[in-house]
Amino acid sequence: MSETIHIFGVPMDLGQRRRGVDMGPSAVRYAGLHQRLRGLGHTVRDNGNLPVPLPENEPPDNSRARHLASIAGVCRDVYAATRRCLEHDQVAVFLGGDHSISIGTVSAMALHRGPVGVIWVDAHGDFNTPEISPSGNVHGMALAALLGFGPPELTDIGRVGPKLTAAQAVLIGARDIDPAERLALVNSGMLVFTMREIDELGMAVVARRALAHLRPLARLHISLDMDSLDPGEAPGVGTPVPGGFSYREAHLLMEILADTGQVRSLDIVEVNPILDDRNRTARLAVDLTASLFGQRIL
Repeated sequence: MSETIHIFGVPMDLGQRRRGVDMGPSAVRYAGLHQRLRGLGHTVRDNGNLPVPLPENEPPDNSRARHLASIAGVCRDVYAATRRCLEHDQVAVFLGGDHSISIGTVSAMALHRGPVGVIWVDAHGDFNTPEISPSGNVHGMALAALLGFGPPELTDIGRVGPKLTAAQAVLIGARDIDPAERLALVNSGMLVFTMREIDELGMAVVARRALAHLRPLARLHISLDMDSLDPGEAPGVGTPVPGGFSYREAHLLMEILADTGQVRSLDIVEVNPILDDRNRTARLAVDLTASLFGQRIL
């Protein structure tokens, strides 16, 4: 089905300490995202990049949630941009930037036309809070914030309080979770498929179980952290973890999600061209986006 797809760049790297993901939106555009989506019959409208503070202009910050005020401000802008797009029932694709941008995108999706299901594809749990985070990096707090855990600057984007219940989110691909974060995830009751489940069951079974869990929800948001893939497939990420998805596992997940016809928004985050090999990770991100929005083998 042909869609109007809006693209927004959010070149933010305040949520982590390793520089480079601010160039992710340019790398993904350069890899041919617009052309691929147009080739699938979609109308593509690029809204450029949202303004983001530069780390060089930020004061030194060794707090337990680094650059919190600036990140929250960007997430509010992301929220507003997403709402404007969704008011016309159009699809939104957000190019990060680090994973903290998803606090804004998911908050908007969750407050528009009823509850939304979120599939969070990530090597990490992103379920830290300032009290338990070993690093103070906000990109590792994004999913927790959406479930209402963390500082109000993050949990209250769009409206006060949680944007998701545990039943509305599924984490797929986890393999690097901090000790206190592990306990927080278990206590949340959220469905989590680690790489062990993917190894034992296969990606098709995991994807279909995730969708069955979210079946009561008519719309889906996909938050794709490129570090979910094995570094051999996607070397250009800020926090690589061995043992991730293969090329075909990642495509199969996107293809099964596409079959639902329910995907209304996508984040592509943590692409770091400085660490990449000839834009390989950005090109793979484009390939996966094409699979999510209708590309088929036959």
